[in-house]
Amino acid sequence: MKILSLIFASLLLFSACNNHEKKVSKEIPSNSIFNLTSQWQNQNGDTLLLKNLQGKTLVVVMIYTTCKSACPILVSKMKDIESKISRKDINDVSLVLVSIDPETDTPPFLKKFAETRKMTEPQWVFLTSNEDNTNEFANVLSMKFKKISPVDFSHSNIISVFNPKGQLVSQEQGLEINVDKIVEIVTKTVKENK
Repeated sequence: MKILSLIFASLLLFSACNNHEKKVSKEIPSNSIFNLTSQWQNQNGDTLLLKNLQGKTLVVVMIYTTCKSACPILVSKMKDIESKISRKDINDVSLVLVSIDPETDTPPFLKKFAETRKMTEPQWVFLTSNEDNTNEFANVLSMKFKKISPVDFSHSNIISVFNPKGQLVSQEQGLEINVDKIVEIVTKTVKENK
């Protein structure tokens, strides 16, 4: 009986150690965007933190929906990326468009923008917040933007890829972004984190 009790106690201890290891591995790394505590709203009006996006490979771009020059190109690049990601990997990916114009880009406005552009599947996430949170997130991405008129912004054109722990894997800059390269990085990141 003592031997059985000893074996049972050892198994409990081993199980506790394993559970502790699992909890530690789920901790957010210090260089993760999920450490930001800012609140955001998605296109459905749900309030969330960036860490709610944890667990998926993220493809992130900052835009504003009334932009007539660079943003339509960035949105088109995001759609191209989405279309080239394998359908077996798409559930492990979120394509995140973050507004730099929270005044205009309210959740209902973002929802209409998404519907008009046929970006309504679950992998599409549109986010808006207040000015401070938007500036903080832009700084983390090294993305520069400035309001140059009541309806226009000057801004960097960057698409970033983050692993499921929120760590930056890759950034492509400019309007000649290589979609195939990003898709390759996304696919590799998804496979490494399955």
